[in-house]
Amino acid sequence: MDGPADHDLMARAAQGDERAFRVLAQRHAARALALARRMLGSEALAEEMVQDALLRVWINAPRWRPEAEFRTWLYRVVVNLCLNAKRRAAELPLDAAGHVADAAPSADVQLETRERDRHLAAAIDRLPARQRAAIVLTYQEGLGNADVAAVLDTSVSGVETLLVRAKRALRSALAE
Repeated sequence: MDGPADHDLMARAAQGDERAFRVLAQRHAARALALARRMLGSEALAEEMVQDALLRVWINAPRWRPEAEFRTWLYRVVVNLCLNAKRRAAELPLDAAGHVADAAPSADVQLETRERDRHLAAAIDRLPARQRAAIVLTYQEGLGNADVAAVLDTSVSGVETLLVRAKRALRSALAE
């Protein structure tokens, strides 16, 4: 990471330094957008959630405590907004989630891969919200259990329980 550390930029943003906040936003917006997109399955809604999250971070910058890693704090805001949006939103058709691009040479392999991915996405989408968030943060965002616990406001053992239950539900759903 080039430039000042996140906690230094956040301390400056807490004092009203817009330039420092812009650097933080540029540094983390793409990953936050990817997280929101995976949780919501909608590019437009994901962009809205990240913009809202960044606005909330700017407004609440004076409350930030350097004990928390900035990325963890931002992800927590994004995840909470996504969970709230999922609770409010009507169910979208599975086709709205889009398809994962695959570089496989043959069309039948691409079709099988898409079908498998669609089943997995549908199974993940049917998980309870906190289990889905734990799966996305752990396996798609690559966060450790301690960071996931901070984002979800739970303990590490709580995250492990969520992951065990989610994996069990996914195995069962995919076995069908």
